[in-house]
Amino acid sequence: MKTYVFLLFAVLFETFGTSCLQASQQLTRFWPSVGIVVGFGGAFWFFMQVLKVIPLGVTYALWSGIGIVLISTSGYFVFGQKLDFWAVVGIALIIAGIVVINLLSQTSVH
Repeated sequence: MKTYVFLLFAVLFETFGTSCLQASQQLTRFWPSVGIVVGFGGAFWFFMQVLKVIPLGVTYALWSGIGIVLISTSGYFVFGQKLDFWAVVGIALIIAGIVVINLLSQTSVH
């Protein structure tokens, strides 16, 4: 369970860092630029902790899949970026993949 909490923190830090990428306006704004360093630094630290328990491929699939969903949501609500029908379908398929890994795979930790 602790491993999945660390994975969640890794994704949240990554989502924060990626959102700061957008907000920094190509590193021209100081505080969002600092947020990039903090976000990705925290993300990779927590990611490394998860790798001690869950194999790299599964960890990265979960991390990136959940991150895509959160970044898409952040882009929509925070930055006003619209998602068309096919983008929503693709995101739904990513969520389905995350569910399959967690419910059916023997390589993830439960």
